[in-house]
Amino acid sequence: MNKPKVAFICVHNACRSQIAEALGRHLAGEIFESYSAGTHIKSNINADAIRLLKQHYQIDMEKEQYPKLIKDIPSVDIVITMGCHVQCPTISCQYREDWGLLNPTNQDDDVFMDIILQIEAKVITLAKRISDKQLNIN
Repeated sequence: MNKPKVAFICVHNACRSQIAEALGRHLAGEIFESYSAGTHIKSNINADAIRLLKQHYQIDMEKEQYPKLIKDIPSVDIVITMGCHVQCPTISCQYREDWGLLNPTNQDDDVFMDIILQIEAKVITLAKRISDKQLNIN
């Protein structure tokens, strides 16, 4: 059976969606494939996100990830928007939800880690829901 493809979507694909992609690969790679993308992109992934994921999870996002546009990822089964607070992008999928996360960019490490821990918990819950076939995807 093919693993479902999950896209984590945010406007700039520089912080929250990149964190979700990295944690998805790290914590749930056996359950689903993780991608991230945005409608616009920044030239780099957020430096604090890179530093904190390396420090707390030993994940080096710079090795496997880079900012991508929606058109640069494959078709996906599940779309998770991060809480853009603007018009979130529309992508064809079988299931969609919004995680409503605040953007930690330019915040201190405590705020940043709180958002990272929220993403971690949501990734773990998403993996469990997929494993338990609680989502209506083929």
